[in-house]
Amino acid sequence: MIFNIEKVDSLKEVAKDFMDKFSGNKIFVFTGEMGAGKTTFIASIFHILGIDSFQGSPTYSILNSYNSKVFGKINHFDFYRIKSDVEALDIGIDEILYSGDICFIEWPEKIRHLLPNNIIWSYIRVNEDNSRTLIVDI
Repeated sequence: MIFNIEKVDSLKEVAKDFMDKFSGNKIFVFTGEMGAGKTTFIASIFHILGIDSFQGSPTYSILNSYNSKVFGKINHFDFYRIKSDVEALDIGIDEILYSGDICFIEWPEKIRHLLPNNIIWSYIRVNEDNSRTLIVDI
């Protein structure tokens, strides 16, 4: 499935469409080059989910958790700085992924073999005109 993000103004509409299509899923992973817009797209999704206190990418803390009145606990991971599976396991990635909480993961390739099978895998590509294409593997 492909979503086109022509400009920043269309992010909320694309995020809503994305969540409408995949609302029953719990684990979403996003890959793409640095600066492709992974965190920005996730921020738009969080807004759709009613999280107004989004803190940005947890690049240094690895994990930010939020509570939604409607959706419960929502976790946002950024594994860019992770060096080994042991680091991911030390923060409890296995328990969190199987908790039933909603999870959004940036740089999932760093922990690929720790991920369950039931994920929505997304890739954000920057186009020549600076628009973005979100490709979802379902």
